[in-house]
Amino acid sequence: MKTLFESTTIGSMNLKNRLWRSATWMNMADGKGHLTDRLEKVYLDLAKGGVGTIITGYAFVLEGEQPNPGMLGIYDDSFIPGYRKFTEKIKAEGANIIMQIVYGGSSTSFQPENRVIWGPSAVPHPLFKVVPTEMTKGNINTVITAFTQAAARAKAAGFDGIQIHGAHTYLFSQFLSPYYNRRQDEYGGSIENRARIICETLEAVRKEVGPEYPVFIKMHCSDDWEEKGLTEEESLYVALELEKRGITGIEFSGGNLDTQNYPNAGPARSKILKPENQSYFAEKTARIAEHLNVPVISVGGHRTPEKLEHFLNTTPIGYFSMSRPLLSEPGLVNRWKNGDLGKPRCVACGKCWGEDGNVCILDRKQR
Repeated sequence: MKTLFESTTIGSMNLKNRLWRSATWMNMADGKGHLTDRLEKVYLDLAKGGVGTIITGYAFVLEGEQPNPGMLGIYDDSFIPGYRKFTEKIKAEGANIIMQIVYGGSSTSFQPENRVIWGPSAVPHPLFKVVPTEMTKGNINTVITAFTQAAARAKAAGFDGIQIHGAHTYLFSQFLSPYYNRRQDEYGGSIENRARIICETLEAVRKEVGPEYPVFIKMHCSDDWEEKGLTEEESLYVALELEKRGITGIEFSGGNLDTQNYPNAGPARSKILKPENQSYFAEKTARIAEHLNVPVISVGGHRTPEKLEHFLNTTPIGYFSMSRPLLSEPGLVNRWKNGDLGKPRCVACGKCWGEDGNVCILDRKQR
């Protein structure tokens, strides 16, 4: 019987348990995207709290393309020395550290009027209302090159791997969606075409960092958006194509940000205190994982270790990542490991986000 706290390996990575910290925007980096002492402490507390593998909050790969304030950057070589010291500290605490890299696009409310924002097509974002500039093939090549260079920097800085952000309506997620992607060229139309930019990015990254360096992707099992979104069947197609091209593992999220028509259908959902409402992407993820050989990480509403071990032993899902529970309680994994399986401190209220940094509302009140 598999357990959450057994040691495993993924490629060159040794994992002390099956619990990951999913990428979370902390809004604590400096204005250029460099680490601050406050942000570094967040990750050190997570490592000391027992989580086996940490994925950083998303890091932007082009200097002029920052979808949120206070997020990490990885757009030039000036980041490498600071990140190298940082990764050494995290590894000394026994955790793996992976950098998530992103091009945000129109999924933003951060100074959109002052930036040129690219998208697959000039279609308004349903939540943020930003209309991007449709990308030329030259723009697409620029983004692929930026991801490739960012991956090389992350490797040079000592990160155990990188994760390409292909979820949550950021650029690569938009290419996969029929709503955002209305192109008539080889990057639009069929799912083969809509997935092309992601496949080409992975191929370029693999060529740069080599066949052994861990390269993950975060993508959707489904957008839950009917004809506007990526379907479960299309997600499987994309996953299989990425597997052919050397992806190390896939973290499956899901949902859409059309909050007016689909309330509580995004990636971070409320009203999940009852176990039957938790792990809300796991069943779709498991169906996709049945057809894959690479490791699969499930994210989305995980709260109950007994439920996670059920999925671990009855489905091909091998790992589970959490965001809000670890944001509220960075020592949660150690608590579970020590036998205290009580409910997490987090109640999924969604009030983590603030201009002074993204922290649990309980901690904000105490400051």
